[in-house]
Amino acid sequence: MDTKTQSAYQEELQRLEQTSAEIDKQLTRLRGTPVYYGPDLTEQALEAVREQGRHNLSKAVDEPYFGRLDFQESGTANAAALYIGKAGVEDERTGHLLVIDWRAPVASLFYSFTGGLDAASYDSPDGLIDGLVYLKRNLVVRKQILQRVVDTYDRNEDSLAVGDEFLLYRLGENKDNKLRDIVSTIQAEQDQIIRAAKNTALIIQGVAGSGKTTVALHRLAFLLYQYREQIRAERMVIFAPNSMFLDYISGVLPELGVGNIQQSTFTDWVLDMLEHEVKLADPALALQTWFAIGSKRPIIDDNAPGRFKGSIAFQQYLDDCLQRFEASYVPSADFIPWEGVKLPLATMQEWFFVENKHYPLAKRRERVIARIKRWMEIQLDKIWEQSKKKELKKKAAQRLRTYLTSWPAYSAFTFYKLLFAEKDRPASLPTELLVQMPDSIVAASVKLFKKKEVQLEDLAPLLYIHTRFHGISSDLKFDHVVIDEAQDFSPFQVAVLDDYTRNHSFTILGDLSQGIHAYQGIMDWKEFSSLFQSEESGYFELERSYRSTMEIIQFANQVLTRGVDNPLLAVPVFRSGNKVRVLQTDAKNRLSVLKKAITTLQQGSSSTIAVVARTEKQAQELHDVLTEDGISTNLITSKQRVYRGGISVLPVYLTKGLEFDAVLLMDVTSQHYEATLIDAKLLYVGCTRALHELWLIVPGELSPLVNTQDAEFVTTESPS
Repeated sequence: MDTKTQSAYQEELQRLEQTSAEIDKQLTRLRGTPVYYGPDLTEQALEAVREQGRHNLSKAVDEPYFGRLDFQESGTANAAALYIGKAGVEDERTGHLLVIDWRAPVASLFYSFTGGLDAASYDSPDGLIDGLVYLKRNLVVRKQILQRVVDTYDRNEDSLAVGDEFLLYRLGENKDNKLRDIVSTIQAEQDQIIRAAKNTALIIQGVAGSGKTTVALHRLAFLLYQYREQIRAERMVIFAPNSMFLDYISGVLPELGVGNIQQSTFTDWVLDMLEHEVKLADPALALQTWFAIGSKRPIIDDNAPGRFKGSIAFQQYLDDCLQRFEASYVPSADFIPWEGVKLPLATMQEWFFVENKHYPLAKRRERVIARIKRWMEIQLDKIWEQSKKKELKKKAAQRLRTYLTSWPAYSAFTFYKLLFAEKDRPASLPTELLVQMPDSIVAASVKLFKKKEVQLEDLAPLLYIHTRFHGISSDLKFDHVVIDEAQDFSPFQVAVLDDYTRNHSFTILGDLSQGIHAYQGIMDWKEFSSLFQSEESGYFELERSYRSTMEIIQFANQVLTRGVDNPLLAVPVFRSGNKVRVLQTDAKNRLSVLKKAITTLQQGSSSTIAVVARTEKQAQELHDVLTEDGISTNLITSKQRVYRGGISVLPVYLTKGLEFDAVLLMDVTSQHYEATLIDAKLLYVGCTRALHELWLIVPGELSPLVNTQDAEFVTTESPS
């Protein structure tokens, strides 16, 4: 350690001791103050402040801060040393901020400043503040111990020579079974997204490893800080591709001091909204309708069921259906409860179409029926003879029941079924769009509906109909919605979510190059941006990949270019590692090579290892074999809800969003990975899960998607 570095370390060590002592003192006092549970409103407010203090100080006690920025605001004499942490800490004696919350306006300088002698600026509630940055320093503090001090900018030297040193240090760390926050390494382009205005539908195209998910989670924390008087955590939601992914990301928000944000899958949310009137069909069975007849590959044109039912055209068709249905919903006859008394049809239509027109369909029906019953009571009150009144009341009730058989109370599902029915389909419902759907898809839908089962692409239409029938209560509205892996969402899904979201406040993120469910998702982000006015949306691209080594990214990019037209390629950070290793073998030695590879990786520095199969069935078989041989592994299936780390065995399509120290891709042969769009995206996804080591096991002819020049070939049975 040179003299300058030693001096910086001693300076920061002294500052850390002072800050930690103040935090410990405040936390001890607050924890020693009894919690107030009484009715006094003033004391309740004071207790809320104390509880927030306990929470913030508890977050800060072990790692008070991670960065320092020396900034001289224009018009002031000296630069102030600003320490940036996950939670703000104030000196109780002086009122001076010892630690500034990373979400505060001035903290944005720490992320946006990239060097140079020119003035820097940030937006504050008082307007634009400018000044000069003299020092930018990264710090690593663990359990109140100063572990690392790295200056990424020093104005006296006008240098950013080690600007990436701290980032590479953090990227080189091994992973456990949870996604981590990146608050200490947020890059300028990521910070711009995090701090974007609330009432905007942000669409983020980010390559594999660009930190899309983490950026979205940090954005939630920022929005809660910046707009704390306008939004509530419990009215924000994250929609993830599956429950296991939700478990994987579950640690980030608590680390950022944020709780109570809803986390769900779109499927689970819709099924809850529909009160589980239907259930989702087995995905394996549903896949059969996504494949062309006689082909192993899914159809991905606009006649694929997911693309068809997920389109805005299908939403417009449902609108047409619902409008025609509404126009003829009221029974087409007068109501006669008994001879000589009549409630004219025109009166009931007035009640339905005029007086209650602002209510949703089901509520309007309910209100009109209640009005009919009140009308009957008024007519009965005109009869004085009790025996006759009793007789007519019974007759009227019976006739009303009969009358209402022509006015059934549809649920979203019972109405939706009618659209596909050959018989008992109301004449008022249009057919011109539905007949464009292939007969095989209609037949498959009808077959599932008989069992009260639906496919994923049916959920948005069902919720849309449910909303038209019942409306949306204010407590069901979201303040902000995050959609992860959004390339696998349909435009109809986003349109339905927009109905449930205030002010179009979205963070929509994904990667078109990882669109392995393109037969139900989107081909272009314009399919989403077209749903919003231009001033209501924003588009960002994250091209840099921070996850994998240069060698892995370059290899994965070549896979993509061999199967995808005009692919969106990742730009790696300068972090070099081993070349991708291709283990060539035969079917007889395939499992032996796999076991040796696992052993070799375990003896190295890999804490998390993924054995990635082409299908779920193959993953099950590999898991069984490894378990029998005493190798402890965790099988990950589509029904998995927890990611446990260690050695995981899973199909390639379930690796999306996850990352591992090492990845072993099984059976990368021409049989399993052809030169097709879907296979290229699947193999790309599998490759880009690896942080440090990527090995391919090839028992046969190598996949045409693999560029042999980007890999190291090993033809022996042993990977070492």
